[in-house]
Amino acid sequence: MRSTTVGRFAPSPSGRMHLGNVMSALLAWLGAKSGGGRMVLRIEDLDPERSRPEYAAQIEEDLRFLGLDWDEGEGVGGAHGPYLQSRRTRIYEAALDQLSRQGLLYPCYCTRAELHAVTQAPHAGEGRFVYSGRCREIGEVERARLSADRKPAIRLRVPEEEIRFVDGLCGSCAQNLRTECGDFIVRRSDGAFAYQLAVVVDDILMGVTQVVRGRDLLDSTPRQLYIYRLLGAEPPVFYHVPLLLAPDGRRLSKRERDLDMGALRARYSAEEILGKLAWLTGLRDTPGPTDARELAATFSWERVKRENLYLPEALFEA
Repeated sequence: MRSTTVGRFAPSPSGRMHLGNVMSALLAWLGAKSGGGRMVLRIEDLDPERSRPEYAAQIEEDLRFLGLDWDEGEGVGGAHGPYLQSRRTRIYEAALDQLSRQGLLYPCYCTRAELHAVTQAPHAGEGRFVYSGRCREIGEVERARLSADRKPAIRLRVPEEEIRFVDGLCGSCAQNLRTECGDFIVRRSDGAFAYQLAVVVDDILMGVTQVVRGRDLLDSTPRQLYIYRLLGAEPPVFYHVPLLLAPDGRRLSKRERDLDMGALRARYSAEEILGKLAWLTGLRDTPGPTDARELAATFSWERVKRENLYLPEALFEA
C-alpha cells in the first residue's frame, strides 16, 4: 500500500522554462510536498535534435531560484538514476524485450510522407491521427523487402478496448485504444525510444505515485495506462493541470522571450513570480508575493482551477 506521495517534474531541455512550465512545476511540487512527500527531477532529453545540456542546467538553476527543491534526480542523485533519459537506453531496451516476449510489437515501415498523405486524404477523419495498422499483418517476404532500404519504427499492438480512468482535475475520462489511438510507436526508426514508453518505465522504476502535468498530455494517458498494465505495474494518480494561455488564447511556448525565466528573473523576485502564479491558479485570493513553503502549508487540489487560464496582460508586464 502506498503511504508516501512521490511526485516528479520531468521537463524537456529544449529551451528556457516559460511561465506555463513554471506553473506545472509549482503544482507538481505542491502536490507532493504539501503531504510530506518526495519530489523527483528527471530530464526528458530523448530528442537529440532539440535537447541541449545547457538548457537542462538552466532548468535546475531556475527551480532552485524559485525554491522548488527536489529530493532525488539531476544534480542531487539518488537510487534510481541516471536521471537523464538519454542515459537510460538499456533500461528501455529491457522493457521493450518484455513487451516483445508478449508478442505485442511489430516493425512499421511507413514513412512520414506516407503517414502524412493518409491524414490529408479526403474523408480521412477529424481530430487526432489514428494509425491505420497497415504494417500490422504484413508477411515475412514483404517485411524482408521493406527492410532492404528502410529502418522500421516499432509499434505496440493495442486491443479494441476502452480505457477508463479518473483524473484528479479533469474527472472521468475514457478512450478507445483501437479507434481513438491506434497502434502507437514505442521506438522510432532512428532508434530513439518514444515518450510513451520511456515515461512509464521511468515512473515505475522511480516509484512515482503522482503525475502532475499539462492538460495537453491528457490524451496520452490511456496509452500509458495500457503500458503500465502490460509491465505489471500499478499506475500513479494523474492530475492534468490547466494550460496557461496568452491573452489572445495562444499557447505559451519557449519562444515567448518576455515570459521565459530569463526575462522574468530580471524583473521579479521568486516570491513575486510564485505569488502571481498562485493567484492565477486559484490558490490565493491576491497576487502578492509568497514562497513555496507558505503555499504548501495551505495547498489543496480542490482550490486549483479546472479551466484553462488566460494570462492578464498587466500581470507580468515589462
